[in-house]
Formats: sequence, C-alpha cells, structure tokens
Amino acid sequence: MSSADAPRHLRALFLSDIHLGTRGSQADLLLDFLKWHDAETIYLVGDIVDGWRLKKSWYWPQAHNDVVQKLLRKGRKGARLVYLPGNHDEFLRDYLGTHLGGVEVVDRVIHETADGKRLLVIHGDQFDVVVRHAKWLALLGDNAYEFALALNTIVSRVRRKLGFDYWSLSAWAKLKVKNAVNFIGAFEQALVTEARRVGADGVVCGHIHHAAIHDEFGLRYVNTGDWVESCTAIAEHHDGRLEIVHWSTIAANSPYVVDDSETEIDQVAA
Repeated sequence: MSSADAPRHLRALFLSDIHLGTRGSQADLLLDFLKWHDAETIYLVGDIVDGWRLKKSWYWPQAHNDVVQKLLRKGRKGARLVYLPGNHDEFLRDYLGTHLGGVEVVDRVIHETADGKRLLVIHGDQFDVVVRHAKWLALLGDNAYEFALALNTIVSRVRRKLGFDYWSLSAWAKLKVKNAVNFIGAFEQALVTEARRVGADGVVCGHIHHAAIHDEFGLRYVNTGDWVESCTAIAEHHDGRLEIVHWSTIAANSPYVVDDSETEIDQVAA
C-alpha cells in the first residue's frame, strides 16, 4: 500500500485480543492498520487491555497509549465505538450498559450487516469452560502462553535480522497440537449454538486468537483473530461482505511507517 492510497472506508470493523499492557501486543502494526482503515462502526470485541498482566506488573509503552488515542480520535470523527469486554479486561464488565468517553460498553450486541444478516457480537469467553469453571487453570495457561509469546518475540527478531517477514511460532504450534484443534472446534460450535438460540444468522467473536469465517456448523462463524500472533481484523464492506484482513502479511509486502505527527494528544487516562 503506497502513501498515495487513501484509507479504506468500511461499514464496520471488528477488532479483538489486542492485549495492550503486554509485551506481546503488536501495537505498532495495529497503529499502522488503523491509519489505513476507517469505519462507521468499530467493535472492540474483548481483551483489548490485558488487566491480568497489568495486575502483575505495569507495562504501558507510548505505542499502547497511541492505540487508545487513535481509536478515541476515530470516535470523535464520527465512528460509533462499541466495547465488549472479555476475560482479560473483565474489570470493564462493571460498566456494562454505560458510555465511557463516548464508548458504548456492552456484554453482547446484534450487528445487522448491509445485506440484512443479524450477527451476534460477543467476546466468547462466556463459552470457554476453562475460563468459566477453572480460572486457576486459565491463569496457569496464561503464564505458559506468555512464555510462548516471549519465545515468539526472539524468533521474530532473528527472522527480521535474516530478512524474513513476521511469522508467529505460537500460532503455528497451536494449530499443530491436536487438543488445541479440538478445543477450537468445540468453541466454534458453542458460539454458533448460542447465535442460533438468540435467533441470529451468525456470530462474531474473539478469545481464541484464531481468525476464521466459515459456515461449518450451519450458521456463519466469524472470529476476529488477534493482534498478538496473527494481526488480523474483520472488515465489513458497504455491500455486507465480510473479509479477514491479515495485516502482518500486507505490511510485510509494503513497508509500514507510523506517522507520529498524526497522533493527536488526548487528555484521556489509558
């Protein structure tokens, strides 16, 4: 994408699992993505901020603050911002039904696409039996996941020095482990079942960091992926088409630069 290109304008944009407050968050890539994409409605589908990690140790570099400011700036320019908290930012569930700085905070919402499809939008941890019934196991898994991401960071640095583009070791390993594959299938089916129960035509969720669009369970299943491993988002075009945007792949083919001069300084607590 050249600097002469105008930002793409979308009907809706779905982002999740950014995990601001962790070293694994690909905030710079997300800033570049947001520079090139505008939308009438932006859904923040949970785990945008990682409260679990921030409780252990404070990590909040300027790029993470810039992501918050960039999103709020889009809101001031007319985009509707809807925040659906996940398990890592569950502290925001105390504010469901309110507006925080122009951002709607809800547990779930129905989004109607331009071609009339009703999609249930929800983070999805509500249907993860480990998170719901064995939080200690989820926290243990979170620590193991953090180790995998740290290893992933080392691998990425080596690849960059060798001239290769971004590639996620942890995402690759996840898809190679049979139990993880089975978990993904069970999660997808549970979310589709919930969408059917509420009379929706499909579901948009996050949580498992695995971007997908398919109809394998009889309804449309859409997962936004994440900005830790895959660097993906879901875009709804003005005719209702849904697309997975793999920004790490696009950025690798077109060197990206975050223009700090465009970042407006907001007096907003991160």
